[in-house]
Parts: sequence; C-alpha cells; structure tokens
Amino acid sequence: MDLSYAALRRKLRQWGLWPQSRAAWGAWYALGLAGVLFVLQKLLAALKQGGGQSLGWWVGFLSFIAILLFLLLAFRWLKAKLLWRLRNRLIVTYVFIGVVPALLLVAMAFATLYLFAGQFANFIVTSEINLQLHSVEAVNAAIAHELEGRLERGESPNMEVLERLRKSEVIWKDRQVCAWYGSKPLPICGDARGQSFTFPAFIHGPFREIVRDSGKLYLRAATVLSVRSEKLTVVSSEGLDKELLEEIAANLGEITVDTTGLELQQPTAGAEPAPTLEGGKAAPHVTFTAGTVPSPANMSDHEITFGTLLSAVNWDTGEHDEHSPPLVRVQTRPSVLYNRLFAALGRFAIGWEQILLAFAVLLAIIEALALVIGTTLTRSITGAVAQLYRATQHVDRGDFSHRIPVKSSDQLAELANSFNSMTASIERLVLEQKEKQRLENELVIAQEVQAQLFPREISQLESLEVHGYCRPARTVSGDYYDFLAVSSDKLILAAGDVSGKGISAALLMATIHSAVRAYAMVGMPVVREQVAVGAAAGASMMLARGTEGVEVSPAALLSLLNHQLYESTPQEKYATLFLGIYDGTSRNVSYSNGGHLPPIIISPDGSIRRLDQGGTVVGLFDNLSFDEASVQLKAGDIFLAYSDGITEPENDFGEFGEARLIDLVRDNRGLPLTEITALVTGAVDDWIGDKEQPDDITLVLARAR
Repeated sequence: MDLSYAALRRKLRQWGLWPQSRAAWGAWYALGLAGVLFVLQKLLAALKQGGGQSLGWWVGFLSFIAILLFLLLAFRWLKAKLLWRLRNRLIVTYVFIGVVPALLLVAMAFATLYLFAGQFANFIVTSEINLQLHSVEAVNAAIAHELEGRLERGESPNMEVLERLRKSEVIWKDRQVCAWYGSKPLPICGDARGQSFTFPAFIHGPFREIVRDSGKLYLRAATVLSVRSEKLTVVSSEGLDKELLEEIAANLGEITVDTTGLELQQPTAGAEPAPTLEGGKAAPHVTFTAGTVPSPANMSDHEITFGTLLSAVNWDTGEHDEHSPPLVRVQTRPSVLYNRLFAALGRFAIGWEQILLAFAVLLAIIEALALVIGTTLTRSITGAVAQLYRATQHVDRGDFSHRIPVKSSDQLAELANSFNSMTASIERLVLEQKEKQRLENELVIAQEVQAQLFPREISQLESLEVHGYCRPARTVSGDYYDFLAVSSDKLILAAGDVSGKGISAALLMATIHSAVRAYAMVGMPVVREQVAVGAAAGASMMLARGTEGVEVSPAALLSLLNHQLYESTPQEKYATLFLGIYDGTSRNVSYSNGGHLPPIIISPDGSIRRLDQGGTVVGLFDNLSFDEASVQLKAGDIFLAYSDGITEPENDFGEFGEARLIDLVRDNRGLPLTEITALVTGAVDDWIGDKEQPDDITLVLARAR
C-alpha cells in the first residue's frame, strides 16, 4: 500500500497535480469536503430527512471557496509558465506601459467627446430656452411701461395692448399677460383661451425664471414699477410645452421633458408636499417629446443621449424646486452637433476636418512605428539574454572557452563582451589556481622540510637548560635558531634573521643552517697557524681538521660564513647572525654578534647585560672581521635572544618593544621556558590583534642552573 501511494504521489508530482502550497491543500480540502456534504445532502433528500437545506448552504460556500483558491492557483501557474521567459515579461510590460495607457487615453478621449457632445446638446437646448425667456422679458417690460404711462395719465388699462400684440406677432397667440396695481388685478389678464394665474406675492423686482404651476412648466418674466405710490406688477407667461420644444428640436434631434424630474433626495419631515391641483388632487406626471432623432450620416455617427436638470421655481411659494427639478433629455447625433458647432466657419470647416484627419493619420503612423520599434528592441534584448543564458550553461558545465558572438555596439554588446572577458579571466584564473595549488603543495613540502631543520630534540646540559621557538609569518620562515652540542659540556647557541620573507629567505636560512652544522660536525674548523683568530676571512683563509687544541672562535666562524654567503648569494641578500659557545665547565659564553638584535642576559636581581660585540651583517660585504667577547653566566641567569618579529609589531599604541619583552620574561623568570615562550608569543598576538602577523617570530631562551 505504501509503495503504491508513493508511486501515485510521484506521478501526481510529475503531472503537477500534487499540492505544493497551503492554498493548493486548502482548495483540495474545500472541494473534497464540499463533495462529501453534497453526497450527504442527496442521501438525506432520498431518505426524506431534514437538514438538507443547511447542508446545501455549506456546499455552496465551500464550493465558492474552492473555486476562488483554484483560480488563485491557476493565476500562479500561468504567471510562472508565461512570465518565466524574459520575452513574455517584456511583452506584458510593453502592454501595460504602452498599449494599456494608449487604450485608456483613447477611451478617455471618447468619453470626453461623448460628455462634451452631450453637454453641447444640452447647452443648445438651455440656450434656446433662455433666449425665449429674454424675449418674454423684453416684451413684458414694454407692456409694463405702456401700462405705467396710461396709469400716470389717469387712463383705465384695457385689453387693447394685448390684442394689438397678438395681431402683430404670432408668438403671442399662446402667451399670457396679467397685471396688478397694488394687489388689485387689472382687467387685462388672460390669453386666447382665457386662462389666468394667481398674483405672485414673492415678486418684488425683475423676475425671469422657469416656473412650475399646477404640475406644468412655464417661462415667466415679471416687471415691477412704482406708479403713484403703488406697485404695478406685470407678468408674462408662455408654456414650456411640446410646441415650444418643436422649434428648438427642429435642427437638433429629439427632446424629452419630464416635469416631475428626478427624485434627488427623500422628502424630510416638514418638507414641501408634492404639487397638487385645486380640490387636493395631485399634479399630473407630464412627459412630452418633441422632434425626432436624425438619421446617421455614416457608420460612426452613433446616437448620443444626454440629460440635464432645469432650475424651476414653485409659483405658489417662490422657492426653487430642489427635490424634483425638471429633467430634459436630448437625443441627437455627432454630425448634427458638428454642423451646429462649425456652422459659422463655412468652408473653413472642411479645412479643419482635413487637419484633424491628417493628425489622426500621423498618430496612427507614430503608433505603428512605436510597435515596430518596440518589437525590434524586445527581440534584441531577449536574444541577448538567451545567448547569455546559454553561455551560463556552458560555464556551469565547466566550459570556459565558450564565447558569445557580438554583432552590435550597444550596451548589450558591451555586456556580452564583459561576459566573454569574464569567462576568459575565469579560464586564466582556473589555470592560475591550479598553478597556485601546485606551488602551495610545494610550499607545504618546503614547510615540512624546514621544520626538520629546527632542532627537534634538544640535549640539555647539566648546568644549562635551553628552549627555542619559531613561527613563520608565511608558510616558511627566514628566521634561524639552532642548538649544537659539541661535547657533553659545550653547546653552540645560534640565532639569526635572513633579509626578506618567503622561499628566498628560507633557502638562505637553510644555507646558514647547513654551514653552521657542517663546521660544527667536522669537529669545529681550525685555522692554520699563520692566520690569527679574528683576522680577515678572505681567500687566504685555509681550513683544516685535526689540529688539536686550536678551536675557531665564534668571530672566525662568522667570518667564514660571511665569505661563503657573499660568494654564493645575490648581492642584496644578507643575514643577521648571533653565535655563542657555552662552556659548561666554566659557565662562560664566548660570542660574536653579526648585526643581530643583541641578546640579553637577565640576572636574578633584574639587571640586564646586552651581548652586542661583533660586527655588521653577514653576506653583504667580503673580507670582514668580527669582534668577539665572553660573558659569565651565574645560576638563575636567563639568556634571551629574539628576532624583530617580536619587538616591532605595532598597533594604535606603538610598537611592542624590547622593554615590554624584558619585563614579561623578568616577571615570569621562575616558570618553565616553554611557558615563558607561550606567554611572550601570546602577548605579541594580543598586541597585533586582528591584523596579519607582519614578520617571523623567533625566541631563544636559556637558563643557567
């Protein structure tokens, strides 16, 4: 069972159907639970048990959750598959940066044009209505002034004025004029149908508005004049009806007016009730349409429908109707609005059409060029990335000889050149690394060989215990120390420092080591009687063995070593070297110092003696002689020789210094020499800190017993 389950899981993983995320597990769980509840719902329905309705709600909810999660997973899968390639990413980027903004701009332009066209159509209608209102106002003012003159002369007003107007102007056949002197109506009120309206108590000056009276809309203008301490109020009215709108819609389209308008807000407590007629009946809902929508001039001449609200005053109260203002809806076409807009241009309108058409063609050409350029740039970028990807695969396989072909001179070409340069550099670095590894292996071998040169088992004398330590700054060291037992009571102490570091210094150190040991192992070289001890060690110095009782002093040995190094090493190579011979019988140390840091003898009382007799460095000049001296060791005296790798390391406080070294050895003189060495090297390491060890560290200690 486990094997079959594991095999099924592997198959599902290969097909990408095994859930890999929390969203996937949640989708499958929701779908599975919805399926179980659906089966349970069907069973309950078959058994005619209750609870099916609640289960149906859960089935729908879980199915909805599963669908959402699966849509999320599908989006993630499409994103991973489609956007893995850089070309697809660039295409998507181009769509969102170039295409989508262009489409949004086009949509915004069409929406703006539509709004502009609708507003322009509304502007035409409202402008015509305002012109009609101005006409009503002008004639009303003329009638008011004529009535004013008659009243001033004491004449009685009559209907002659209105009759004369109705005969002279056709538009006055449906207009209505009423006048009041004070609050008393004059006998001129009425129209051809004998209709009248109430006295507007709220008018105290010039008035020109659209009014709502008994559920209908009117264009009314009022003029108020003072005559003999009384007010003369003249009101002219014309119905805002289908006949008036037919004139406006003649060259525009279809105009519809709804007198009840739009319910902008719910009436609040105490608000004005809906308009009513006499007897308490509600005002009728009046809607009328004038004109017809013109035929389209071309395929793009689509119908435009737009509406606006008119400002209307309630004739009974004199307040603006803010709850349900009248609504005017205009249906027309762009060609009609275009003709109305550019009617004044005449033939110039054709020129503007051609200019706009040329501009549209230019924009289309620019968009096409942008598309071509974008596609070309995308292909060049994706092609370069594909070449880089294939090149990285070669590098991953260890093939650093692969080069990307460069055919252009842009930044991508520079990137390809940089990659080619990088792979060439890596190829060289691999070869250099192999060579470096070989050299490091050889250095390790050299380190092992050099470690054999330092004394491993030191023969301690009965009256003197010795200890030496050397730590290279690099793999091998140019410092030198040695202990050579000449007999049971004689010991050669040697300490030196070769100029430079690394292999060259180590080779010169090995030469000095071999020479000193060679001279010691042949029974100490002697000089013939004609060469005095300490004389110049040149070509005239002759070595011989077997001469009893005449041993070469440290000074003579330094002279021999100086001549040998001068002849066998480059001119710039030299070494500092201290040689001392300790005689256990007399506790005497005869020594000669060839330019090395003077060793120090620290007495039990804390006093120090420096062993500085000798000469300059060895190997730099030929025909040198060295001075020699001797010093007596007492029980408890400590002999201290060191290299500059101990005293010269620096930090922010300066050098480690000789004084600090002497104090450290003096304070711990009673400890074993190995522990004193560990304390000194540890103090130097602390002084250096995190910095690299600047020079080889060598320390030679001896203590008289």
